[in-house]
Amino acid sequence: MVSFLRKIVFLIIILSNSTLLSQSAFCKIDSFFIPQNEFSSTRFYSALGIGGVIYGSGTYFLYDSWYKDNGVGRFHRFDDRGEWLHMDKVGHVYTAFNQSSIMYSGARWTGLNENKSLIFGVTMGLLLQTTVEILDGFSDKWGFSWSDMTANVGGASLFYLQRKAWGEERISFKVSSYKRQYSKALIYNSVGKGSVTLDDRANDLFGSTFAQRYLKDYNAQTYWLSFNLKSFFRDSNVPAWLNIAVGYSGENMYGGFSNDWVPKSGERFYLPSKYDRYAQFLIAPDIDLTKIKTNSHFLKTLFKGLNIFKMPTPALEINTKGELVFHLLYK
Repeated sequence: MVSFLRKIVFLIIILSNSTLLSQSAFCKIDSFFIPQNEFSSTRFYSALGIGGVIYGSGTYFLYDSWYKDNGVGRFHRFDDRGEWLHMDKVGHVYTAFNQSSIMYSGARWTGLNENKSLIFGVTMGLLLQTTVEILDGFSDKWGFSWSDMTANVGGASLFYLQRKAWGEERISFKVSSYKRQYSKALIYNSVGKGSVTLDDRANDLFGSTFAQRYLKDYNAQTYWLSFNLKSFFRDSNVPAWLNIAVGYSGENMYGGFSNDWVPKSGERFYLPSKYDRYAQFLIAPDIDLTKIKTNSHFLKTLFKGLNIFKMPTPALEINTKGELVFHLLYK
């Protein structure tokens, strides 16, 4: 992911030159991304059709990577408050926020007015998240969660209220993640009965592919609220693209609620206390790609999509172990 983002930044530097862009084949592509001033039924129904295909394929991908191997049964509820140091709940807020924002932008592209686009964006964002909750409800391993639904509503509301109050998104929600490498050294539990490697446990919990790890590995994920400084201080000389991001993450999570589990051997395993779980709070500079000046609507759309990710930057961490840690490059 870090290498991919570097390539994107390089592409941005090249393509942001509007003079070069206007003289290239991008002009024809660019016109496609210009939002309509009036409602276009052709764009609207085309977008619905394409969105339906993406929705269906995305739902299948989610089922295949997350649910398929865990069994499906009768619909049921599950109280998962406090699981994964609340990372799962923050993830629901993040996803509902960005799905609502992207769907809103899509509606504006078809020519729907501001109010209708807001309603459409929030409705679609909640629909997408409710689909996940229904899948959870039929999963033997999980269940329908009212706290997840509350987080979904919170994310969609954070987007909606910003657009209503300011007419823009001054605060964006981002994620950073990477495929983390876990130790393959044997670890013996605190009572001396059984051993495991963190790599084996991570593969069991989070999967082994990049896509599975990106979705599931809470130890490698950080969620960020990114504040655009210029939006709050209009008269300042701060660059329009400069943000300050506040992040939250967790460490040493090898189970939903605790670091003990029952392996295939049948005897419960407890990780030693050196692997106690803890939360991390971070602050770091950030780039708001949507504030980079360009006349290209293609680039504006590209920047909008990439802006859901937090690029690696230096960061300062305070954690619940009482430590203050400086990261030269936090991923």
